[in-house]
Amino acid sequence: MSFVDEFKKLSRSELQMSLYSTTKQDVERALINPEGNLSSLLALLSPAAEPYLEQMAQRSVALTRQRFGASLGMYIPLYLSNLCANECDYCGFTMSNKIKRKTLSEKELVRELSLVKKMGYDSVLLVSGEHETKVGLDYFKQMLPLVKQQFSHVALEVQPLEQTDYQSLMEDGLDAVMLYQETYNPVTYANHHTRGKKKDFSFRLESPERVAQAGVDKVGLGVLLGLDDWRLDALLMGHHLAYLEKHYWRSRYSISLPRLRPCTGGVPPKVELTDKGLVQMICAFRLFNQQLEISLSTRESPEFRDNLFALGVTNVSAGSSTQPGGYDEPNSQLDQFEISDERTPYEVAAAISARGLNPVWKDWERGWR
Repeated sequence: MSFVDEFKKLSRSELQMSLYSTTKQDVERALINPEGNLSSLLALLSPAAEPYLEQMAQRSVALTRQRFGASLGMYIPLYLSNLCANECDYCGFTMSNKIKRKTLSEKELVRELSLVKKMGYDSVLLVSGEHETKVGLDYFKQMLPLVKQQFSHVALEVQPLEQTDYQSLMEDGLDAVMLYQETYNPVTYANHHTRGKKKDFSFRLESPERVAQAGVDKVGLGVLLGLDDWRLDALLMGHHLAYLEKHYWRSRYSISLPRLRPCTGGVPPKVELTDKGLVQMICAFRLFNQQLEISLSTRESPEFRDNLFALGVTNVSAGSSTQPGGYDEPNSQLDQFEISDERTPYEVAAAISARGLNPVWKDWERGWR
């Protein structure tokens, strides 16, 4: 049994009908008992919950401060390669795009690490396109020890690997893995993933379980908001999260809520997610899961990010580049997507502090485990 089996039992049409037929009485009941209750999560993600957004936001702030204090973790993505063997029409790295391809050498990676370290970071997210022959396990095992020499916390956002691969990378210092489903609608998924291993919806859906089975400390889920009905995608991600926490409770879990952003050859959103809708999602997930980590990327504008810092997020990036080698030699032709918040890490940290919160550059030491 896996979540794939559980997923097949879920009726998308029934869940969608429930989302859009939820009443204000359903929302009020959900607010009484939201934690761990998937029916409550459904109600809080529904259109009927919009008039209750202020109440949800106040509770989200209180719960976040209670569980995480006033701390906001600072992390930065570091792109290793934009090589990709998949055709994904929403991504600048898609294999048919005529862009310059680059994979960092050890020497280039060391230069990137030095620049990132000078920014003050101690938590780094290694990202690459999905090309398992040229940027696969051997490459990650070559590069990960170099990163771990300088950074206390190292996460990966790359193609899905096997359980034994994750176990091997843990020996080199791997602390977390982010694996985003993009959308939980199999038809929409097939429309956007037309070539390469990423076409396999079920393989990707069960991949977070292999991460957890390997014993990785933190597992990250996410959907690309705009590919399909964001309310239903978010609800199904909630089902996925609940399943993983029940069966693999030794791992911690996080979610990322990126909105579709412009990129080379990209597609427009199928369903527009407003700022208000994103606030509703953050609050709904915080009420549903008080220990859940929620990440906020530089896809959002500076003003909007500043207003979200206190609301329920726990980790933020700043000063990000979405291209391999982008900290040492910026080149817009290599970007995965456009960034909205282009402030420096210190400017973002100052904005966090101005709201009475604490930007945390390091809260991890491998010897503490």
